[in-house]
Amino acid sequence: MADMTDDGVDDVIRRAIGGNRVAMDAVAADAATTSSALVVTMGALLGRDVSRLDRARAIAVSRSDRQVVEIARAHLCGDRDLVSALARDHLVDHPDSLIVAWIASGAHAVDQQPGPN
Repeated sequence: MADMTDDGVDDVIRRAIGGNRVAMDAVAADAATTSSALVVTMGALLGRDVSRLDRARAIAVSRSDRQVVEIARAHLCGDRDLVSALARDHLVDHPDSLIVAWIASGAHAVDQQPGPN
């Protein structure tokens, strides 16, 4: 996944959010080695492991990616007020940010779909 385009990253995140087991497994497998801060962040969210966000923060190159990491951190730490405030600001500039919209909605455990959807 390290060479994945932004569209490919968005697609795997969208499918993982939707509960696609293949996408969730890909995120989990690649989170330790990918150069995508968003994939690492999604891995941290799926694994409910805030410590993984340290790596995401370290490799985040854009302001947007750094915001996503901090929103995920606030979510995993249970700070709903901070999530709400940060997500609102982020979504004004990035209304297509599926991962932030998902976090803002509560990022509840996704249902797992059978098969390679």
